[in-house]
Amino acid sequence: MTTAGKLTTAELRALDAAHHLHPFSDHKDLGVRGTRIIERASGVYLWDSDGNRLLDGMAGLWCVNIGYGRTELADAAYRQMCELPYYNSFFQCTHPPAVQLASAIAEQAPAHMNHVFFTGSGSEANDTVVRMVRRYWDLQGQPERKTIIGRINGYHGSTVAGASLGGMAPMHEQGDLPIPGIVHIAQPYWYGEGGDMHEDEFGLWAARQLEEKILQVGTDKVAAFIAEPIQGAGGVIVPPATYWPEIKRIVEQYGILLVVDEVICGFGRTGEWFGSQYYDLQPDLMPIAKGMTSGYLPMGGVIVGDRVASSLIADGGEFFHGYTYSGHPVAAAVGLENLRILRDEQIVDYARNEAAPYLQRKIAALAEHPLVGQVRGVGMLGAFELVSDKASRERFPGKGAAGSLCRDLCISNGLVMRAVGDSMIMSPPLVIQPEEIDELFEKAWRSLNMVAEQLS
Repeated sequence: MTTAGKLTTAELRALDAAHHLHPFSDHKDLGVRGTRIIERASGVYLWDSDGNRLLDGMAGLWCVNIGYGRTELADAAYRQMCELPYYNSFFQCTHPPAVQLASAIAEQAPAHMNHVFFTGSGSEANDTVVRMVRRYWDLQGQPERKTIIGRINGYHGSTVAGASLGGMAPMHEQGDLPIPGIVHIAQPYWYGEGGDMHEDEFGLWAARQLEEKILQVGTDKVAAFIAEPIQGAGGVIVPPATYWPEIKRIVEQYGILLVVDEVICGFGRTGEWFGSQYYDLQPDLMPIAKGMTSGYLPMGGVIVGDRVASSLIADGGEFFHGYTYSGHPVAAAVGLENLRILRDEQIVDYARNEAAPYLQRKIAALAEHPLVGQVRGVGMLGAFELVSDKASRERFPGKGAAGSLCRDLCISNGLVMRAVGDSMIMSPPLVIQPEEIDELFEKAWRSLNMVAEQLS
């Protein structure tokens, strides 16, 4: 039923099918199934146009860290729109929100990272990384250092440069990617690719693929290594404990830049402000987005380490790169208010000390389910992997079919989760309460039981 002037679900779906091309969608299938129309949200819950309530186990797309419905962010946007709705950061100009947000981000970043370059998204942030990395080596008198090494199944956005940095084959097949100067090494996915190796042994093996690739390409040709602290869109792949320490050794030994993509892990997702702090990394560049504004407005950026920033500032001349909306004043004002809430309400501390330990205990308990082969997680990230046989790790027939079924059954049970192949992944708002975590896992367990019944 609708009120006057309000479109019905059927009308909205028809308009959507007629005019709206969705990201990462099979449009033919979408036209048959029909879109889910999300109308409103509050806290950790969504409501669709048919009145169904859904617990958002993904915080939108990993981004709504402070939860839905925080009017303080709307008020910040309104005030800024009334005062200065837009101005650019080109031509020796700036405005207070961008200056203050850059300062606030630098306060929370690792101590050696004191500058921020603003973008409109995480994809744009990673495009900026390519430009900045290559410009840095030009300024060092080593212009031949252009190759950037990423990881298979890593994700760094869907722009041409971002998709090239990432290592997802289906994306590369659509667009003749990657672009020249970007190569990839194995991901640290022990459960799926470690075979009979011990997890720690596999972690060292995966890290040492970086050294092998550096030697293969040429030590004087490699500019940087880029990786997510924990692979998000790849399936919440948590690297073995041995992985990052060995990566740090290799990066230091060969003198290449380290780019740690914090688009998902930043702003409290791991229980620390940044995943780099969780893993004790010293990155040169950190792409950011998502939790920066809790998704309330589009914004991204790159936090720049001192050795790169000082070179750009002292030696660089003009850096011919930027975006119309770099440091957009309204987005910056919302980002500044979002950071204030995270800090003043001690939300990152709550996530680290209360929500994350409880969430991880609940994830661990899912290992008892007959369909669950592995559970994994850090902080407010988690995954469980569906298998037909635990001992052999054998998957169900039809690549990703079990995961897709589980995802759809979760929705029918009032829970939003995401399927990556046969891995079910979660990333709820940092503010989720224990009773809401209980609800999340009760619905996940019920959905697993339904999967088991249907696949049997």
